Amino acid sequence: MARLEKRSTDPLIYRKGSERFVKMGDWHRRILPKHLDPTAKLVDMDRAGIDCTALSVNDPGPEWFGEEAPAVARLMNDFVAGIVRQHPSRFLGLCVLPLNDMAAALAELERCVQVLGMKGILLYTNIIGRFPDEPPFRPVFARAVELELPVLLHPAKPVTTDVVKGYEMTSSLGNMFDNTIALTRIVMSGLLDQMPRLKLVCPHLGGTLPYIIGRIDHQTQVLKRGPRYLRRKPSEYLKQVWFDIVSPLPAAMRYCYEMFGPERLLFASDHPWVDPRLILDNLKSLGLPPQHEALILGENARRLFRFG
Repeated sequence: MARLEKRSTDPLIYRKGSERFVKMGDWHRRILPKHLDPTAKLVDMDRAGIDCTALSVNDPGPEWFGEEAPAVARLMNDFVAGIVRQHPSRFLGLCVLPLNDMAAALAELERCVQVLGMKGILLYTNIIGRFPDEPPFRPVFARAVELELPVLLHPAKPVTTDVVKGYEMTSSLGNMFDNTIALTRIVMSGLLDQMPRLKLVCPHLGGTLPYIIGRIDHQTQVLKRGPRYLRRKPSEYLKQVWFDIVSPLPAAMRYCYEMFGPERLLFASDHPWVDPRLILDNLKSLGLPPQHEALILGENARRLFRFG
């Protein structure tokens, strides 16, 4: 944040009265004091009955800082690791990587795993407009497979920002479209055939993809529009992915529960933007079998992140 406040080009932080805002083009986000306070986060976790949280840094990611990206990645990862060290039973860390410099990214990944004890990779859904399935980024996926590390997609500044900025729809639609585009491209790229052991997590119940995957199946399998090298229809690949259940709509949770099964769903909250109790109450309202609810609320995550 101190670096962002010194910048004169996006991304940057500016002040308006006593408040601070992150600016990335037409996307402006207010920073609340609670967003920087691990103690406040623990209070909210306790209130919601959450034992452990995967902790990560929101965008802008390191790649936005150009030649400074490796240093910024170290700064961000050291910050997360420091909080985990203070509360080792309450947090696990997800690292961010300077993906504009692949050699530096792979070196930072090794440091994060071997020195900092990170449990996964936070991968933005676009890397300054480029998508993570593109060939230059494949080494990160390959190394994640070797290390058995989960890769968690997370929306960055959406590629659709210009068309969703009206009516303040960047977060409500833009982020969901970024999830959808990034995951669909990963499926279409054949990456999940090449790396069947990849532990890929998509947030927000997959954006819009679970609800339109039938159309994508039809386009690729019947109309023959799309890649010819896929070994299965696109919907089959979604069964290799884990989805977090962040949605304020219980019906959406039930839909994905019925489509993917309880073994592929993970409780999450989007905290501090969303109160964890909202997501918890929505899940509880479904009346799922206790053993399925237990999988979603923790057992799946413990196995996936090899924690606890």
